[in-house]
Amino acid sequence: MSEIIYHSPMKKLSDATQYQGVIYLAGQVADDLKVGMYEQTVDVLRQIDTLLGQCGSSKSHILSTTIYVTDMALKPEMDRAWMQWVDQQRPPARATVEARLGANVLVEIMLTAAKIQD
Repeated sequence: MSEIIYHSPMKKLSDATQYQGVIYLAGQVADDLKVGMYEQTVDVLRQIDTLLGQCGSSKSHILSTTIYVTDMALKPEMDRAWMQWVDQQRPPARATVEARLGANVLVEIMLTAAKIQD
């Protein structure tokens, strides 16, 4: 049986877990919650790049993504940041859901990715 790897484990969650070549990222939110949707999304995607790199993967290996937004009226700003970031030759399956999030959190992104094979 393969070992489960926990990245940045805290008491209530890990930023990411890995098992048998699949990486599961916890929902990521922006560090600066005083900025708008576009800026929060850019920050979250930067964090995702870092986490995927730590796990031996990249945005080109994302399998599926769930994006939570507080207001669908703000979705175009999230999509603008997403389209500037995503590998358009290898876009993952994606769902966008309107949801209540923490105070001043406009977007939260969680995803599943494949580990890059050596």
